[in-house]
Amino acid sequence: MLSSKKTNLKRVASALIAIFSILGIFVVQLFRIQLINRDEIAASKNVDVYTLKVEGARGEILDRNGNVLATNRQGNRIVFSAAHFPSLKNQSERNEIIISLIKLLESKGEEWNDNLPLILNPDGSVSFKENSDSYIEYLKSPDMLNLNHYATAQNCFDALKEYFSLQDYSDEDAIKIASVCVSLRKQGFSITNPYVFAEDVSSATIAAIKERSDFYRGVEHEVVTYREYPEKSLAAHLIGTVGAISQSEYENAKNALEQKLKDPNLTEEEKRALEKRSYDLDDIYGKSGVEKLMEEYLKGADGYKVISRDTDGNLKESYIEEPEKGETVILTIDAGLQKAAEIALEKRIKELTAQKGLEAAGAVAVIDVNTGELLASASYPGYDLSTYYENYSKLASDPAAPLWNRVLQSTYAPGSTFKPLVAIAALETGTVNKYDQYICNSVFHYKGMDFRCLRSHGRTNVVEAIEKSCNIYFYNVADILGINKMNEYATAFGLGSKTGIELPEAEGVLAGIPYRESLGKLWLPGDTIQASIGQSDNLFTPLQLVNYCAAIANGGTRYVPHIIKEVKTPDKSSTIMKKDPAVAFKTNISASTFATVKEGMLRAVTQGSLQSTFKDLKVQAAAKTGTSQTVKIVNGRAVKGNNGFVISFAPYENPEIAVVVLIENVDSGTATAKVAADIYEYYFGTMKSVVPQQPFNTLLP
Repeated sequence: MLSSKKTNLKRVASALIAIFSILGIFVVQLFRIQLINRDEIAASKNVDVYTLKVEGARGEILDRNGNVLATNRQGNRIVFSAAHFPSLKNQSERNEIIISLIKLLESKGEEWNDNLPLILNPDGSVSFKENSDSYIEYLKSPDMLNLNHYATAQNCFDALKEYFSLQDYSDEDAIKIASVCVSLRKQGFSITNPYVFAEDVSSATIAAIKERSDFYRGVEHEVVTYREYPEKSLAAHLIGTVGAISQSEYENAKNALEQKLKDPNLTEEEKRALEKRSYDLDDIYGKSGVEKLMEEYLKGADGYKVISRDTDGNLKESYIEEPEKGETVILTIDAGLQKAAEIALEKRIKELTAQKGLEAAGAVAVIDVNTGELLASASYPGYDLSTYYENYSKLASDPAAPLWNRVLQSTYAPGSTFKPLVAIAALETGTVNKYDQYICNSVFHYKGMDFRCLRSHGRTNVVEAIEKSCNIYFYNVADILGINKMNEYATAFGLGSKTGIELPEAEGVLAGIPYRESLGKLWLPGDTIQASIGQSDNLFTPLQLVNYCAAIANGGTRYVPHIIKEVKTPDKSSTIMKKDPAVAFKTNISASTFATVKEGMLRAVTQGSLQSTFKDLKVQAAAKTGTSQTVKIVNGRAVKGNNGFVISFAPYENPEIAVVVLIENVDSGTATAKVAADIYEYYFGTMKSVVPQQPFNTLLP
């Protein structure tokens, strides 16, 4: 009996020990759960974790003195976030949000991204937008509406109304809602791929959206950067434009990145730096000018942030990589000189406009004769970079071609500005010397043809021939010199060939046997006579002319003109790339030849037709004018006009800059010289009197 009680007590004790042991385990586990693993539990509540790209700001473009030509400003962008935006299952809710947003923006006069290639006409019919073939093809494709290729615009619209449940909306509202819905699908709208609904929206509109945030689910606002041009139209043709990246640009950039990443010598850090500068289809890309040329440097490095949302709907954001601003591109242009050149050109053109019913246009280029740096480059008419896309249709259809860079892309018969070149060739080959004379009685009889001069100059030597622009003298010289020898020297000075500047430029034409044969035609003896005064087939760009003049000024060195001076880090503390002067060709022409030709150009200013224009300058300039005839159709009739040129350099003794001025449809080259005089007045007056800007990253004295 006693034994039985002892046994029962042991059993009870064992049971109690077991119970307390289990309870102890539970207590320890509970402690671990509550205190030790609470972060893990919290993390396990996350239902969504995703990464978003944060755009890196574009780099700035500055002039040589640090003046801002292109920068960025902050603005508001409306985006749809798939984390909160109604899903496809709630199409009706999507539609309500979309049409409400559209009406809100339109009531405030603001635009939203409407890309649908359908137009609702006033009579209620629907038609396709012009130049939208690729989008129309997508609309009809199996990926979207799955319609036959011959489906009409009305067929597409009817299918869209059914597809997106838009039957209860008016056609005006339905086509707008459909535009957004198609874009969402086409873009692949998702948590990792937000949709941009509207760009550059006012703060008032953002406030109105936030006031109804419960209704506008998933409609968010981002503060982003937009390109800003403080001077708006200054150097527009050089700075260029940016715009949404095209499919081909995207593919090219993607392929280029893949090739770079294949380099086995790249470190992981270098690879990551390259990847951060990759493109998405909603990125901005340089379309023209320096914006396009320096895209590789200007593009910012994108950053990335992680966004998590827990079961309670709480959002948490944190950067894993900060975005980085693009590099700073510094141009050779002087903003003050550029502005002075543009003002002088426009003023003179307006004074000369309407003569003979022809619209005038023109170009100016200023180059450093000792480096090849382009200090100013103006093309008139120009355009406002800040309203480029808004006014593009008007600009593109304007017969005056304001988008065209006449300095680099237009070619002209140079007229008498070619005569210094012929004089150089004749002197250097011994065809003539400084004192040889030819008699000018205004007519040159040659092989049964008569070639004329504007007046009778009597006995004329080379210096006088340049000063007075005597055609007869150069006809005689050309007959002895011949076209091949003439062109040998023209080639040395870069005429009729690209200069090598970084931006797109025309090649031009050097009149001669090879070019004429390329047309399947013969070169005749009379063509050589005409070529000697800058006529025949000769066609040069203003940049070629100013570079040729610079080589005369500096004693025979032809530089490669350049517009990029250097590239610095965003904070301007370090130089990434610097462009040094590059010699294209050394002519090795004698100093005496240049002295003789320059003397003739000096006398054109001190004694010739330019005397009154240049007499009040603080420095002595030298110049040569030129005129070439044009024929244009105005109001259905042919009207003759002249393109006027002047090439010049200053100071005469120790040249610093060369200037070319072209004005289309004027009476003569002399009429253009006032522009050059204004530029010299600014450069050697206002510009030289201004205290130089403090160099980057240096302490003030």
